[in-house]
Amino acid sequence: MYFWFSWNGSFSLSDEIIINQKFIIMLRWTLTFLIIAVIAAILGFGGIAAGAASIAKIVFFVFLVLLVISLIRGAASRS
Repeated sequence: MYFWFSWNGSFSLSDEIIINQKFIIMLRWTLTFLIIAVIAAILGFGGIAAGAASIAKIVFFVFLVLLVISLIRGAASRS
């Protein structure tokens, strides 16, 4: 899956790779905090679990917003 950004009408393959890596890193952080929350909940650490789940939720929603923005910009640049 590729996310297209176009600031001045030009776009290179290296820009595309960097953008994809940033989205992947963001999803990895979301999964990391989600796993921490699940493990903490299983072990009975409710406060830590709630904090990690909140962070995972925030990072995931930031990812979704950036995904929608990139899809809209990509559709606009192709037309």
